[in-house]
Parts: sequence; C-alpha cells; structure tokens
Amino acid sequence: MSTSSALVSQRADALSATEPGRRVFAYLDAIDYERRAAEPNAIDFTFGNPHDMPSDAYVSALQRALIPQHPGWFGYQTYQPAAQEAAAAGFQRLTGLPFAPEDMLLTTGGFSALALGLKLVADPGDEVVFNLPPWFFYEGLALEAGLVPVKVRIDPATLDLDVDAIAAAITPRTRVVIVNTPNNPTGRIYPPTTLRRLAAALDDASHRIGRRILLLSDEAYNRIVFSDQQFHPPAAYYRHTLVAYSYGKTLLAPGQRVGYLALPPDLPDREALRPAARQVQGMMGCAFPNADLQYALPELEGQVIDLAQLERRRDLLVGELTRMGYQVHRPEGTFYLFPRSPDPDDVAFARRLADAGILVVPGTVFETPGFFQMCLTASDEMCQRALPGFAAAIRQTPAVAV
Repeated sequence: MSTSSALVSQRADALSATEPGRRVFAYLDAIDYERRAAEPNAIDFTFGNPHDMPSDAYVSALQRALIPQHPGWFGYQTYQPAAQEAAAAGFQRLTGLPFAPEDMLLTTGGFSALALGLKLVADPGDEVVFNLPPWFFYEGLALEAGLVPVKVRIDPATLDLDVDAIAAAITPRTRVVIVNTPNNPTGRIYPPTTLRRLAAALDDASHRIGRRILLLSDEAYNRIVFSDQQFHPPAAYYRHTLVAYSYGKTLLAPGQRVGYLALPPDLPDREALRPAARQVQGMMGCAFPNADLQYALPELEGQVIDLAQLERRRDLLVGELTRMGYQVHRPEGTFYLFPRSPDPDDVAFARRLADAGILVVPGTVFETPGFFQMCLTASDEMCQRALPGFAAAIRQTPAVAV
C-alpha cells in the first residue's frame, strides 16, 4: 500500500488558495515587500501599521496592567468583568445601543471576533454573503469554518452596498451576511437609508427561506470617522446583528490583539449563545485576550488615535492626487484611500510605484481590479515625499481609466 508524502492537509491547501488572501501574499513576495519596507527611505502605504511612536497614554495603560496585584494576575482568563463593562459602556456612548456587559464576548482582536461569530451561528455547508471589495480574509474565515462564501459587488459609482444584489444572492442555505462599515478599503460609511433597505431585505428573505439570516457587522473602524461624518450602527436597524470590533484599529496597535463579539440586547437566544461562545473560543485555541490587555481595557476604551492628523493626511492626499488627475473617492472613515488606477492594469501600476519606492496594494488583491489602496497611517513625512512619485507615475501612464 502506498502512502502520500504530502504533509499539507486539504484544508490548509484550500485556505492557502483563497482569494484575496493568496493574492496579497503573492503580490508582497513579487515586489520584495519585506526588503523594500525595511529600507530607510521607504514610503509604505500598504497596511494599517503605525509609522509614528505610540501615545504615552497607551503605553502607560499597558505598563500599569503589567503590575501584578495578586498571585493569579497572569492566570487563565476568559472575560474580565471590568473589561466587559468598559466595552459595553463605550459602545453605548458611540451608538446609543444598550449592550449588556455580559454580551461583550472579549476576543483576540476583530479577526477572532469574526471567526467566532461565524462558528457560533452557522453550520458547515451554510452560505455566507459578503461584498467585493472585501477585507482580505472573509473568504478564508468562511472556508475554515466549513461555510460557503458568496460574493456580491458593491455599487461601483457610489461605493454603497448593492442591496438588490445581496437579496438576489440569498438562498435557502444562507445563514450570515457580513457588512463592513466604515468599509475597508473604500472608506464608505453606509447610510441609514441603505441599512434600512438591507434590514427589510434580510427580514423578507428570512421569512421566504424559513430561517433567520444573521447580520455580522464588522465595525473595526467605527470610531475612525472624520469630522464631517457620523457612524450608523447596523444593529440599530436589524435586531439580528452580531457586532465584531477591534481595539487594534482604534488605537493603531494591531499587534496587541484585543476586541469583542457583541450580542445586541434584543437578539433572541443570546442566553444560549453566551456559554456556547465560551466553549467555541476555548476550542479555537483559547481565543481570549491576554490578561494584561483585559486589565488595561478600561483605560484603553477612552483612547483613540489622532483623528485630526488622519483627516489632514486624507485632505492632503485626496486634494493633491485629484489635482494630478487621479480619481479618488473621499473616504468618510477608516484610514484608507481607494483611488482608481490610471493604468487599467492596477498590478503593473502598483509595481511601478514600488520601483519608485512607494508601496501600495493593487485593487486586484481585493478582487476589484482598476483601483489601488493606500493607508493613511503612513507618516506625514512619507505622505509629502510620495507626492512627486505619484505625479511622475500618472504622467508616465498613457491612458487614464474612466
């Protein structure tokens, strides 16, 4: 009897082939990202990593949390009540929705919150609907949970949800619809009119297929909203909504993994979902935040990165890129821009920028060719140094996309 020499499981093979997760790593390898990003004069717009020093308040909160107050300070943790209370109070201040502390299920960042939400309410073979352009890893998270990803494009002109397309994609196997607002990578905040239409469509579809469709609201950027805008929580419009949140974005500390999956107060069966979530998180590899982050959370809850600085960078880059001839939607939140590529081959255009020392992510990585993403967490100095390179790149492109 012969035996296979392959050690990689079929599951791992399938996950490594997902879009756009596979494409982002392939692109980074193709441009030799690690070497280029480490160069002293790199202009790195690729990801939401910090390029300025963290705030003293953030560092001080972590330092205080590391000082043990009893022998079990660093023992096993699931949900610290003080952290849950702070998270619930913070979300209520933001949205007006009275989420209960016991319904703030603390997780190792928003990534784990999304994974927990899918595993908690969906069974293998169920379908998960999400929008293109997506966050990199929705497809992989769905497949890892044994679910079937179903992709729907947004309205390319407004960058708003295409509610009719979402409704048309729902089948008797649909269990979850994922919505990301404010949206990565477009920066769009979905307005009340859209959220009301979405809620009505999900209610109608739930009655039609004979089982409840859950909305999983990815709100990693719900506090990164610019001064002329307002965040609108989907849970205010659709009662069957799970909320995934990450402090890593709000505090620009993505390596410090803390977030939550929140169950709204009028969600049916939430008393059964709480203990089930604890068990699922345990089997996900003890996917609870580290003890020090839970102790620090009451202080971290009131902190946010410098939004005025992000807004100045947004205004600078949108204004200058538009003047050069780029087509740029003005983001309403997040810390991203999603301009159209002046070259229809956005990968080739992004590689030319990389050769000029400017690192961006082509829209093809987001399954949305013809665009590129750049991150406003690049330093002020990087933003200024990038302008001549962007001007040269568009001059060297013979045809501007329309």
